[in-house]
Amino acid sequence: MARGVVDLAGLNSPEVKALRAIEPPAALPFSITKLGHAVLIVQDIERSVRFYTQVLGFKVSDVYPDSMMNGRMVFLRFNADHHGIALVGQGSAKSQHRELHHLAFEVATLDEVLRARDHLKRNDVAIDFEGRRRAGAQVAVEFRDPDDHRLEIYWGLDQMPWEGPSRPPEEWAEEPSLEAAIDHPPPGQDTTLTDLSLRKR
Repeated sequence: MARGVVDLAGLNSPEVKALRAIEPPAALPFSITKLGHAVLIVQDIERSVRFYTQVLGFKVSDVYPDSMMNGRMVFLRFNADHHGIALVGQGSAKSQHRELHHLAFEVATLDEVLRARDHLKRNDVAIDFEGRRRAGAQVAVEFRDPDDHRLEIYWGLDQMPWEGPSRPPEEWAEEPSLEAAIDHPPPGQDTTLTDLSLRKR
């Protein structure tokens, strides 16, 4: 769909309304608090570990040898959790995106999204998209790992109360660049940069 186009008729269709109306049961005996980790199958484990450590700054926590996991398995962390990503070297081809669409990694500030964009470019990582998409209103840079898994570094995802409504589509403020996303924020999103020199000239 073209930039800035929001399909209000589609968003209000019976099929979409029916999906939005699905609620969790009231008496679940547990409450999930976060997505813990993802495990990706990769073609070349060394190449992928280099990408996730050298380009994205993850640290290796543990490694299983072939005797424990065919193709080896590498656990990588980016916060206090033992691992947020694990890689298994069993891939015979690049990702076909049949099950997993993308993984997104949050950073603490908008400045870091711009720094990430510049860092990715310096490391010859092709960028698929930068700016703000639609629902959620986060500002992001999207790119691929060496196995063609889609990745995202983002800031500013809408926060909402459990029982509250999400931001209306008229406020999504889609923009095709980080600079445009900064210049045209949706209501309530403060896109003030700490370091103005990070903007593209």
